[in-house]
Order: sequence, then structure tokens, then C-alpha cells
Amino acid sequence: MFKRAISHRLLDALSDAPVVVLQGARQTGKSTLAQIICREAHPSEYLTMDSLSVLAAAQTDPHSFLVGLRGKDVILDEIQRVPELFVSVKEEVDRERAPGRFLLTGSANAMLLPRLSDSLAGRLQLITLWPLAQCEIGGTRGDFIDVAFRAEFTTRRIPCDRRDVIHRALLGGYPEVVNKAHSGTPPDRLGDWFDAYVTTLLQRDVRDLANIQGLSEFPLLLRLIASRATAALNVADLSRSSGIANVTLHRYLTLLRTIFLIQLIQPWSGNLGSRLVKSPKVLMTDTGVLSYLNGLSEEQMLASPAFSGPLVENFVGMELLKLASWSQQRPQLFYYRTHDRKEVDFVLQARSGKLVGVEVKASATVDGADFKGLQSFAEAVGQPFVCGILLYSGETLLPFGNNLYAVPISALWES
Repeated sequence: MFKRAISHRLLDALSDAPVVVLQGARQTGKSTLAQIICREAHPSEYLTMDSLSVLAAAQTDPHSFLVGLRGKDVILDEIQRVPELFVSVKEEVDRERAPGRFLLTGSANAMLLPRLSDSLAGRLQLITLWPLAQCEIGGTRGDFIDVAFRAEFTTRRIPCDRRDVIHRALLGGYPEVVNKAHSGTPPDRLGDWFDAYVTTLLQRDVRDLANIQGLSEFPLLLRLIASRATAALNVADLSRSSGIANVTLHRYLTLLRTIFLIQLIQPWSGNLGSRLVKSPKVLMTDTGVLSYLNGLSEEQMLASPAFSGPLVENFVGMELLKLASWSQQRPQLFYYRTHDRKEVDFVLQARSGKLVGVEVKASATVDGADFKGLQSFAEAVGQPFVCGILLYSGETLLPFGNNLYAVPISALWES
């Protein structure tokens, strides 16, 4: 079993918030983590809406269902299946506003569910459980982001191998997939798992959330998005390629975000105004799903560096999001691109306004020209810039000028 780095944040939230929502994609381990919390740190009554009897009781009379749980702290798993409960939870919290009263878990983004965000505004704390970060798989600290904001980099060797990076990216971070791979399950059987996973999301979660009966357009749309991962979102192009009308396409994209299949990384703007592009960048939440949808193999990625670039960039972007969720800085993730094509793959902005730029290069060599985007960004933003990091597949951490560093990608998970 993997130790989840977000656990301390979850316990802190339960110590002072009446409602805590633990959200994330299906199969990321929310139920497992909630049961561990229930058993070891926050004794609670655990009920899951995946139980037909519990689901029927909650749907029939949400108010009576919760009245019967008074006097207990409660964990309600997969609550997005019974949106009628949200108002009743609000009533119970307003009646007894005690910390840790409800831990709600769901496979849908709470902020994109109006009935939840409206009902419990000001009463909840939201925590996202992503697929496993590489540091969680390896049992290491995962403090890369805090080190970056202190710019504590010195020349040293950090073991890194391009084949290993690509292997990790192709596998992704779903706990069951990682366990299967570590036990020797062949790639084609892992492909069957991803096939069943995507089918379940489309046939159950999308249908539950949106009552969409005709799902024939979704597989094509998913593959089109996967083929454009790390690119700026171009709705008009997606509409032309998929044959889906713009209005419908926007709705579908929201649904894919709601069930955590895709992430939109917004462009960093600061005070630079019209010089910057406005469209968000699209990432797949898990690069194992991305690899499955694009039909990628390890041999293909090793033979064609051009193909491995978007995969590794998506992989790094999601690792940064995971690390950010428990770092002391708690930064937001953006990207930077100007209309004259000066760009940085990812920008981390701390609450203080301090900025760290991160470029990604799948190859094992770097030179000064690879830092042009980071240098341009540093000049544009000025004092808030802490450092620029070029993550690459080499083994040596090297300084490349004032507050610019070439850092092995494995520093994201190595101690």
C-alpha cells in the first residue's frame, strides 16, 4: 500500500472544517485513504454510494438518511451519485457546526458541480487526490517545489535514465496499474485495464452527471484531445476534427474536466497584458491514459524523441500539480507564452507572488539555447522571479547562468 503525501493536509482540514471534500479521478485511492483515516486517525461512520442499499436510502429521503447519523462523524463515499444530499449536509452542518463532521469523497470536481459548490459555500475545504506521484511510488519526500522556491540547487549527480523516465510516463500513476506493472503484468493486459477504465468513466460517470444517452462521440473526442496534449486548446479545430458543434463541445470538455480526465492549465498573465496568449493548455490527468489513447509504446518513444516530448511534458506537468498539492508554498500552475513565441512550459506561482519557471526537455543533453524561454520570462517579470529550471534526462544538476539550472527530471522524485 502506498503512503499518500496529502494525508497530513486531509487531517489538518478535518481538525477545523465542518465539511471536507476529498475529490479526484476514479481509482486514485480516495476510498482507501478515507477508510485509513476512518480507522486510524478520525473515527467515523463510513458509507459508500457504491452500495445499492446505501444509495437507495440516500436517494429516497436524504434528510432522514443524515438524521440517522447524528452524533457521529461521517464519511460519505462517491457522494456525487446523490446530489440531493448536498442541501441536507448543509442543514446538518448549520445545525451542528463541529469540525470534521463530514468527509465527502467524490470522483467529480466539486467546484464544477453547482449544487455542491452553491450549497456548501463557506463550509467546506477541498482537497484533490491525484494519481500517485512518483515520489509516493518510491517512498521519497517529494519536496522538489519547496526546494525550487528556495533555489537551493548545487552541482551534483542525480541518477536519471531516459528509458526509466519514459517507462514511468507510459505507466502513469493509478495505484492498481502501478501494482500490476510491478508484479509483472504485460503491457497488453495493462491496456485492457485502461480500456475498461475509460469505458466505465464514459458509461457511468458521464451518464450519471449529465444524463447523456448517446456517448458515441466521446471516444473520438478523447483521442483527439490526447493527440493534442500539452498544446493550447483550440476549440474550433477540435470541433472541425470531431464534427461536434462548438456549444456541445464546450459542454463535453467541462464534463471531461469534472471527472478528472483532462486538466486545463491557464496562461500566466501578470501585468503583461496583450503580449500573452489567452488559451489554456490541455493536459491529460494521467499519462497512462494518454499513452493508451495514443497507442504509445516504450520502443516507439525511445526511437522517436519528437514523439516523446509531449508525453514527458504532460508527465512533468502532472507531477508538478501533485507535488504542489502538499508543498509548503501551495503554488498554482500556469504556462507562459507570448504572441512572438517566447514560452515556458510551466510557471509555478506561490501565494507570495514569487515565480519559478520550468522547461521540459526529453533528451539527455542541454545547451544555453535551451534557456531562451526562461531568460525571456525572467526579464519580463523581474523581481518575483526566483529561478528557472530546465528538466532534462541527463544525470547532472548544473547551473546555467543567474538563477538558471539544468536539473535531471528524476529530481522530481529522488530524495
